[in-house]
Amino acid sequence: MKVILRENVPNVGKIGDILTVADGFGRNYLLPRNLAMLANERAVGEMAHKKAMVASRLAKAKAEAMTVAEKLNGVTLTVKRHAGEDGKLFGTVTTREIAELLAEQGFNLDRRDLVVPENIKALGEFAITAKLHGDVSAKITLNIESAD
Repeated sequence: MKVILRENVPNVGKIGDILTVADGFGRNYLLPRNLAMLANERAVGEMAHKKAMVASRLAKAKAEAMTVAEKLNGVTLTVKRHAGEDGKLFGTVTTREIAELLAEQGFNLDRRDLVVPENIKALGEFAITAKLHGDVSAKITLNIESAD
């Protein structure tokens, strides 16, 4: 029996795979659980069309992320904070604050897309990574200066 998988099935295959499986396995396990559909000409054509649409959408999203990354690379943000004599901040600079600073400059990023290597609790310069797409990221520099 030829089937097209609708979901990832462990030890069997991934979404969109066209497989030949035993009749009993297909009829008693895959089809009733809606994990697969019979691989006829129409279903194969629909699956190919869906794959092409998803690939197109992913390519467009990656291109948009690359454009934003080009603009975002090298951006330097400056924050003025009160600090103690030894340069330690009274509190931390959070990803939410960094996202707000970026929004002021016209970049709408979610705070969860910002990767900060460690908690920012001191004056100085810090490197922040913005994950824009699966394999597209940008480097941002954050300067923390004393407000005293």
